[in-house]
Amino acid sequence: MGGSVCRPPGPVLEIRVRRTLGQVERDLDDRRGVLRTAPDGVQSLRRRAPAPALGPYVAWYWCVRWDLRGRPAHRQVTLPHASAHLTVEEGRAWLYGPPRRRFERVLAGAGRVVGVRFTPGGLTAFLGRTVGEERIPASALPGLDGVMLAAALTGAVDLDVAAEVLDATLTAIMPAELDPAVVTVDRAVRLVESDPSIMRVTELADRIGLRPRALQRLFATYVGVSPGWVIRRRRLQEVALRATEGGPVDWSRLAADLGYYDQAHLVRDFTATVGVSPARYAARPG
Repeated sequence: MGGSVCRPPGPVLEIRVRRTLGQVERDLDDRRGVLRTAPDGVQSLRRRAPAPALGPYVAWYWCVRWDLRGRPAHRQVTLPHASAHLTVEEGRAWLYGPPRRRFERVLAGAGRVVGVRFTPGGLTAFLGRTVGEERIPASALPGLDGVMLAAALTGAVDLDVAAEVLDATLTAIMPAELDPAVVTVDRAVRLVESDPSIMRVTELADRIGLRPRALQRLFATYVGVSPGWVIRRRRLQEVALRATEGGPVDWSRLAADLGYYDQAHLVRDFTATVGVSPARYAARPG
């Protein structure tokens, strides 16, 4: 792949400071959902905040680069959030909706991906509809030339330059007025991800000030997944995080803290989604 959009491989995650986007502060160091990473020194992840005007629509820009030449391939696994993405790789630009299941990709050789993580509902504001799990060309966005965007990002020397390209591209096609529903669904998702006491859709709806069915319709229209899915996904991400913190885990206590019926319920839910039990996942290296 030509050019270099990321810095050379270094730490698994290069920490970027928090940026304030309008009234929303997003943590660019949030690693929830990343289940396994490649060994240190062969993969890098950078994130960068968008222009403030894009804050309601774009969470951050990101770039992953890997160099596994002479090393075994690595299977990268994530439990994605309720966000759509625009990605550029190998000269092509694509749009992806929130994956309902775990996301897996085998990394081999050397490569890179540059992407946009939209806020929940952010892509819908541009596109006029949600995107399912299928991949569609980025040119589906009204006013966006996916071929030109991919070429510009391929020629960018680093993520800062790529961010300038993305800022200019997305600002030029952003909605003339901010849809309040985009702000509402973003706030709802951030509440779930920041407040583990929210365990039911009724509780979330009460915090947002909507009836449960109204909240569900809003999510179906703007996010593409249900509020219940967001709550379940946050629980699974928390289980995965606790499993890799080191030291023994009281699974029964954790199940109760996260609102599961019992430990068996937690184990079934995690195993069905991740593919292994929490205990086996915790015992795996990497």
